[in-house]
Amino acid sequence: MKVLVVGANGQIGKHLVRFLHKSDEHTPRAMVRAEEQAATFQSDGVEAVVADLEDTVDEIVEAAKGCDAIVFTAGSGGHTGADKTLLIDLDGAVKTIEAAEKLGMERFVMVSAFQANNRDNWNEKIRHYYVAKHYADRILLKSGLNYTIVRPGGLTNDPGTGKITIGEKLPERTTISREDVARVVFESLRNENTFKQSFDLVEGDIDINQALKNL
Repeated sequence: MKVLVVGANGQIGKHLVRFLHKSDEHTPRAMVRAEEQAATFQSDGVEAVVADLEDTVDEIVEAAKGCDAIVFTAGSGGHTGADKTLLIDLDGAVKTIEAAEKLGMERFVMVSAFQANNRDNWNEKIRHYYVAKHYADRILLKSGLNYTIVRPGGLTNDPGTGKITIGEKLPERTTISREDVARVVFESLRNENTFKQSFDLVEGDIDINQALKNL
């Protein structure tokens, strides 16, 4: 399966590209915003394409041609304003969904945010971020795509443990390493238990593959 990783230069994206590149089953295509970022991936033997989520759907279509699946793990980042969050995390995600539909692609994995589906549990300090994630997820849910929506808790740069807890309503907000989030996305691509599923994801004591089997 050839997988377009949107947001490949982000921290989760880099882990995911590495997993895909090492895999015998999948091949990554890194979608990035700058030529120098693309050159870095290409120097590692990874196919890369430059495209901007603030541009047109057709540009994303061109970036995704020939791919079998898309993983959306892009984000405006914590140092931008609410306007950029809406343009990237919401409109950029929706454009990517539209691009997948135009191409007749089926598989789409979205990296969202913990409890983005539940307004009562949003972090008030970054409410605009949760609004963006919530509505991007809702549009994906209403699409014809074979989606998986992964909603990780607080992200850390700790090494992955391969042990997680997943579900629709976890008892409290907690953390998970970006590496483990990427591993869950990687393992979800072909796992039929994750098809048309959305779930919260935090660190835990269950092996990733077993946790996905328990969905």
